[in-house]
Amino acid sequence: MAKAMQMSIKMEPELHAEFMAVAANTHTPAAQIIRQLIRGFIARHETPNATTIEAMQAADRCEGKRIIDAGALFNDLEI
Repeated sequence: MAKAMQMSIKMEPELHAEFMAVAANTHTPAAQIIRQLIRGFIARHETPNATTIEAMQAADRCEGKRIIDAGALFNDLEI
């Protein structure tokens, strides 16, 4: 995906320094970390679709399928 937009934010100098140090220690560009944070924030705040809502409601009622391990999940998904 082409990156054409820029964002400017204000923060405390100490927070910036600590962030940049962690980014350097993990060999991860600061911009990549910010993009990951933004994508995660969006994902956490998206409205679930009808299938997901139905599954969440069934889980709240202790209904629905119970998957005991990854193999059973893959079998259920026919993967």
